[in-house]
Amino acid sequence: MNVPLLADVAAEGKSIDILFWVGCAGSFDARAQKVTKAFARILNHVGVNYAILGEEELCTGDPARRAGNEFVFQMTALQNVETLNGYGVKKIVTACPHCFNTLKNEYPALGGSYEVIHHTQLLQELINTGKLKLKGGGTFKGKRITYHDSCYLGRVNRIYEAPRKVLEALDVELVEMKRCKSKGLCCGAGGAQMFKEDEPGNKRINAERVDEALNTGAKTIAANCPFCLTMLTDGVTAKGKEDTVEVYDLSELIADSLPPGQE
Repeated sequence: MNVPLLADVAAEGKSIDILFWVGCAGSFDARAQKVTKAFARILNHVGVNYAILGEEELCTGDPARRAGNEFVFQMTALQNVETLNGYGVKKIVTACPHCFNTLKNEYPALGGSYEVIHHTQLLQELINTGKLKLKGGGTFKGKRITYHDSCYLGRVNRIYEAPRKVLEALDVELVEMKRCKSKGLCCGAGGAQMFKEDEPGNKRINAERVDEALNTGAKTIAANCPFCLTMLTDGVTAKGKEDTVEVYDLSELIADSLPPGQE
């Protein structure tokens, strides 16, 4: 794929409009890599002037801070701030709500102030301005889809409409789960729970959430977060529904509906 590195762009004396922060999941997790590629396809298709940091990008430090290791968080974050400020980065887009929240709300205290947007917000903007046009409403036109609000995008940063506007552009039948928007339910991975063993209980949170999704009758579950993607997919598999119910990131839904063009 033709994805420019910021170091190469800077070496040529050029600048970018937006930095695509890929994140650890988007870089190393096989499932989340598909989301990274789908979003990059969209950026290339539309002609956004962007770049990635590549190997210069470290973890934002979110899992370390959530797990209580403030030292590792600050050490990692300060290295990232030094890199970003060194390149004069002004605007960042990321497909991970955890990266989004940390970069947007926690880096300013460490000297890193940037305009940070989630990829669903950029997708909505590209659709609203007519830069992103979908073929005949999209591959998923008319299909029943339910949407899962991730905690960091939803309840923490109160971004509810942008993802739904993207689904609206796909001309799908959106069916909401009982717990949605400000009353949404966590997938079970937040707060560094992704990286530790389950605590005692009667039911896994992702199983509870998948039950709510399946009760809508939707055969497609849309997410906006790599953690949610993993937890929801695991929940669907545990229910034995992996052959009939699919879990997608919103960027994948858009990428599958792009008209033929330069990518």
